[in-house]
Amino acid sequence: MNCQIMSATTYDQGTLAFYERRGQEFCQATMSLDLHELYEPFLKELPLGAHILDAGCGSGRDTKAFLERGYRVTAIDASPQMASLATEHTGQSCQVLSFQELDFREEFDGIWACASLLHVPKTEMDDVLRRLAGALKVGGVLYTSLKEGYGERIAEDGRFFSYYSRESFKELLNTHPILDEIAFWKTEDTRSREHIGPWLNFLLKRRRS
Repeated sequence: MNCQIMSATTYDQGTLAFYERRGQEFCQATMSLDLHELYEPFLKELPLGAHILDAGCGSGRDTKAFLERGYRVTAIDASPQMASLATEHTGQSCQVLSFQELDFREEFDGIWACASLLHVPKTEMDDVLRRLAGALKVGGVLYTSLKEGYGERIAEDGRFFSYYSRESFKELLNTHPILDEIAFWKTEDTRSREHIGPWLNFLLKRRRS
């Protein structure tokens, strides 16, 4: 495995410690989830053989699904443990990299950020969205899912979470006119006792700057 370990901001330490300590358990709990209904609206916007950034790839479940469908995938995760497990699961190297360190330039046809941006503090989300938008090719699409709610908190397991309403996230998107919302929908989460409630799903497309 060829992974470069980047620095992490202070807030990340509890989140990273959770995934280092319980990465195997987390993978077992999420690996078998069937997300084909989430894949469909995202993938139909992409050309055949598109290059996808799996941003916060976790176990590598989605990276593997995209690879099996013939897409080219770059996988990143801020957790060295999760990057290692994703590499093992997919047979493809996953880079250890946080959202705050992204520096790609118009490289990807699509970015898949499934249940990962929820670990970004609100004070850093503006910069992270700018970095994600910059990594997309013109016409490229970004999928992200966020937990519905308000504010921020550190859960009992040590992980940091940010919550959004559709309106509050749209207010944030208004400061990034390069990203157009092309779809929005809610899905229910009954698996997680920690976060029972709706997921907010956004599909965004990059326009010309």
